[in-house]
Amino acid sequence: MTTLAGLLAALALVVWAMASGGTVTAFFDPPSLLMVVGGTLAVVYARHPWPEFVAHLHAAADAFRPSTRRLEKLATLLPELGSITRKQGLLALEGEAAATSEAFLRQGLTLLADGTDEARLTAHLRLEMETIYKRNAAVISVWQAWVETAPAMGLVGTLIGLVQMLGNMSDPKAIGPAMALALLTTLYGVVLANVVAAPIVSKLRIASDEELEYLEAVLAGMQMISRNDNPRLIGEAMLARLGAPHAAGSTAASGSALAPGASTPVPQNSVDSARHPS
Repeated sequence: MTTLAGLLAALALVVWAMASGGTVTAFFDPPSLLMVVGGTLAVVYARHPWPEFVAHLHAAADAFRPSTRRLEKLATLLPELGSITRKQGLLALEGEAAATSEAFLRQGLTLLADGTDEARLTAHLRLEMETIYKRNAAVISVWQAWVETAPAMGLVGTLIGLVQMLGNMSDPKAIGPAMALALLTTLYGVVLANVVAAPIVSKLRIASDEELEYLEAVLAGMQMISRNDNPRLIGEAMLARLGAPHAAGSTAASGSALAPGASTPVPQNSVDSARHPS
């Protein structure tokens, strides 16, 4: 939501600046717009495979939507799953897997229900995480290409306009359109790169980091459930990832250490084994 609000505010300021010195229509030049937007689109398409090109267009909407994945949910859900496992066994997770809409979590629960050992579970989920990371990085690289290419296409348009202007100095009527092309392509290129594409790149990077953090938490939870750890310890490990204060009580007296970002001690064995599986 902040991305959309910031984008609209920036565009509004640009339009206001245009209108304050005359008419906004003076800044609208179809050839210049086609040169920058169409040229950038063509270059970006030439630099990336078709699947990545299509994916980056769909991913643009993700920059304007808040993430539905929350570590807070895991701090409640994973201890509950641990309790179910202790009471009913790993096979009971099969129903929980079918009930969740989160693909990565469902995959982990299915592996646990199938009796997959911790080493294979970790390897399988790590591979899936690597695939997700590469997919996100590919999408971000396409949008980064917009940031790099748009100002260059604006510069190309500026040079074309200057050549046209210098080649028609004897015709005053031709100087105006050529000068408009020279100046407006630079303006369009800078706005497209820095007002539109750059914020999308930043938000997609943040979303990718948050997704990987979420996946790491799911993996740690699956590992702890696989070892049949105490549900309370699972909850504390998830809260430590949030940096949320929680009652450690007796855990502080039994060889505890602070997890990164945690404000209270979490048992060393549960956190270390969750983050450094054997």
